[in-house]
Amino acid sequence: MDTMFAETPLVRVKRRRESLARGVFFCMSVAMILPLVAIVTYLVVKAWPTLSWNFLVDIPREGMREGGIWPALVGTIYLVFISLAVAAPLGILAAIYLSEYARDNWFNRIINLAVINLAGVPSIVHALFGLGAFVYAAKFGYSIISASLTLAIMTLPVIIASTREALASVPQSFREACWNVGATRWQTIRSIVLPNSVSGILTGVILQVSRAAGETAPIMFTGAVFYKAVERGTLLPYYLDEQCMALSMHLYTISTQVPGVEESLPYATAVVLLGAVLLVNASAIALRVVLRSRKKW
Repeated sequence: MDTMFAETPLVRVKRRRESLARGVFFCMSVAMILPLVAIVTYLVVKAWPTLSWNFLVDIPREGMREGGIWPALVGTIYLVFISLAVAAPLGILAAIYLSEYARDNWFNRIINLAVINLAGVPSIVHALFGLGAFVYAAKFGYSIISASLTLAIMTLPVIIASTREALASVPQSFREACWNVGATRWQTIRSIVLPNSVSGILTGVILQVSRAAGETAPIMFTGAVFYKAVERGTLLPYYLDEQCMALSMHLYTISTQVPGVEESLPYATAVVLLGAVLLVNASAIALRVVLRSRKKW
């Protein structure tokens, strides 16, 4: 009777293969995590002598060899959130049209191809486009507006693509049920499709924030400046038609253009930039988890 339920040689082979596959996948996961942990740890250790609250709220001093990063931090916040305010509504509305309204014809296929190709365009090309379109043609000049609009154009394809995937994940039966009871297409999108896809839409927003905060070329050509004097602790030190400092360009500047900088200063700037991106991402991820928990399917 005991031998009836004993493992056969074939079952034992399958179990060994399953254990081997689990071990391989675990090692691959560790191989992806360890470099990230090593990089972050290295940056924090190098930056530790400079990291402090005073470093965040102080202004650069002694030709940016000392002091803090307050102007660059505020400038980054300006650029990221203004570009987000422009790119997110446009990207979501464009994705709704392409997913819910557009017919399958040659014109809309060209639009879809253009969106996919724009997502892979190098940032320096977007920078030159922003320089010509916003600085010269629109006559915004070298300003926060020009830099933010350039970042918005650069991140727009990512938001469109991720939003389309989120909308497509909503079952078609949900739409058909609404149409069968007399709801219009827009009522269905507003009441059913968007609430059930908002967690996926936030994924595109998260990617937009991360990319916009770390880009240097687009803002260097359109609105970022080497140095700009502001008062310490001023919450709104810039006007939208002015140039501003940004963390990514500030990090590049003090690392390559300013001699005699304390070794820990560039690392501290990098840690603050990384921490700001992680903070925004964590907030968006937490909101996404809450919204996803409210799904009915």
